Amino acid sequence: MKINCIAIDDEPLALDIIMDYSGKVSFLKLIKTFTKAVDSIGFLQKNNVDLIFLDVQMEGITGLQLISALKNPPQIILTTAYDKYAVQGFELDITDYLLKPISFDRFIMACDRAYDRIFKSNNTKTVSGEISLRREQMYFFVKTEFRLQKINFDEILYIEGMGDYLRIITKQGKIMTLQNFKRMEEILPEEDFCRVHKSYMISLKNISCIEKSHVKISDKEIPISDFYRNNFYDKLKILNLIA
Repeated sequence: MKINCIAIDDEPLALDIIMDYSGKVSFLKLIKTFTKAVDSIGFLQKNNVDLIFLDVQMEGITGLQLISALKNPPQIILTTAYDKYAVQGFELDITDYLLKPISFDRFIMACDRAYDRIFKSNNTKTVSGEISLRREQMYFFVKTEFRLQKINFDEILYIEGMGDYLRIITKQGKIMTLQNFKRMEEILPEEDFCRVHKSYMISLKNISCIEKSHVKISDKEIPISDFYRNNFYDKLKILNLIA
């Protein structure tokens, strides 16, 4: 399934980069580009657009003003050279926040997030008329050995990949389960957990120290890989966790 997207940026070079990157992502279909936000409004009213790559600082209508003006905005990935708009963007429920210069790896991660949001939303089943993903849910169950074990979100310190298994490290102990990180990313609240390495997902609230190449949780030093580093620090900024 394809995601119809547009890009809005007053810098032609920035649009060229998005055009180049989007052409390498199999599920993206870039259908139009704009150098002015105001010029996109009519197009958005008449066409099916799933995702907008949107610059913030532009003459006339800014990117944030455009989001506020749209009655039912699609998924939004902000693309900007300034991190000061991160909190504002998060409050507007943007999909992701990319700081320029944008790396291709970081671009793919943002697109994957948009894909999950779009197709999860479209495929959500309803019971008795309506059901939603509830932020108040504070626990889940995983299969371990011959039982389903309840795990509270707040008890998780980090999750470590062990081949086909995950080892979930909690304040109470360790739980092994035949599961994968993709499923954990679907279950765990994204504002509380973050992937920092191909083999590690961590609880943000249980970090005691962050250094350039690792985080420390309890007595464990967990590596931050180059692939996930930008996403990790971007999330800390978006959530206003860095003073």
